[in-house]
Amino acid sequence: MTTVAGVFVHEKGLCESDEVGEGTRVWAFAHVLPGARVGRDCNICDGAFVETGAVLGDRVTVKNGTLVFAGVTCEDEVFLGPNVLFTNDFRPRAAIRKGPGELVDTVVRQGASLGAGTVVVCGVEIGRYAFAAAGSVVTRSVPAHAFVAGNPARPKGWVCECGERLHDGLHCAACGLDFALVSDGEGLTRA
Repeated sequence: MTTVAGVFVHEKGLCESDEVGEGTRVWAFAHVLPGARVGRDCNICDGAFVETGAVLGDRVTVKNGTLVFAGVTCEDEVFLGPNVLFTNDFRPRAAIRKGPGELVDTVVRQGASLGAGTVVVCGVEIGRYAFAAAGSVVTRSVPAHAFVAGNPARPKGWVCECGERLHDGLHCAACGLDFALVSDGEGLTRA
């Protein structure tokens, strides 16, 4: 076990990476492999797994049972609900070992949230502040501020930075922010 100053590792957790930011907490039965990069003030909950080559920004929450494999990058303030699963290989075979250069990358942009049980098929980008509902299967990129749900995940509307659904006019009644549509593929930006 690697000990990094300012990082809490539960006595039944395992943190083997020396690239973990101050204030991060690794809870029981969670495992952070060597070569995983984890930012400051992250919360890696019970039973989560962060593989070599995965990158977590600052203030990322990784809930219980979530699996973050090599090639996955989560920017700052991403929320990964319980049992979120990322993939990194379109055609896995047990007998064929692939190196890091053969895996397919996935990026989750700042502030995005993935609900419980979301499956993310590799090669996608999930936009800033996007939100995938619990049980979603994300098979294609998600625009900024989009709310997606289902299998496969489809756009159902838009969400604010605070997480509230946006309605006509793209105004957030909860926090007062206004948004404008850049394009269907790019999503929203603040107005």
